[in-house]
Amino acid sequence: MRIILSSIALLFGLPCLVLGQHWEVGADGGYGFLRDVSVTSGSATGMAGFSPGVAFGAVLGNQINRLVGGEIRYTYRADDLRVSSGSTEAKVTGQSHALHYDVLIHATSRESPVRPFLAIGGGVKFYRGTGAEASYQPLSNLVVLTHTSEAQPLISVGGGVKFAVTKRALVRLDFRDYATPLPTSLLATPGNNKIGGWMHDFVFLVGVGTAF
Repeated sequence: MRIILSSIALLFGLPCLVLGQHWEVGADGGYGFLRDVSVTSGSATGMAGFSPGVAFGAVLGNQINRLVGGEIRYTYRADDLRVSSGSTEAKVTGQSHALHYDVLIHATSRESPVRPFLAIGGGVKFYRGTGAEASYQPLSNLVVLTHTSEAQPLISVGGGVKFAVTKRALVRLDFRDYATPLPTSLLATPGNNKIGGWMHDFVFLVGVGTAF
């Protein structure tokens, strides 16, 4: 927990370390899709992961120089836990919270009305299983979907486009791939079951903001 809190403090402190005087603040919403991972138990096989769901967030950005900027981004994701094999599927309600700092490389200067950019950064993602506990879960021989919480380090890669509506108002389109190690406390594998791969959350966002 100390490591997580220290990471959050570092993320929020990064913009204060740069000397740029131009800032952006905004909010966004969209939708996300996660890539399931395979799970094997003897001859039985299936897929486990999280269902697609809505995304909402907020961003605080700083322009460091003509083309380079940085931003702190928070994204809430509604993504239920799930495991499936053939026509059988089990689900548990869930959510996640991503907090990260990205470096943005813009293709045009701040004065341009259209600013494509690439983004890369890192942070932390908190996964939570919510809802009522079930007395029986189908496919529990493959994966047990738990009502627990788990934090994992996050790699954020993506890009987007900013559109200047007025001198201060802007609209932006964002795409992010949020990659984390598998949250094995939420997707628990009994016995010697094999489950592998990282979680990739592909999130598409539309946002509005203001520059100052």
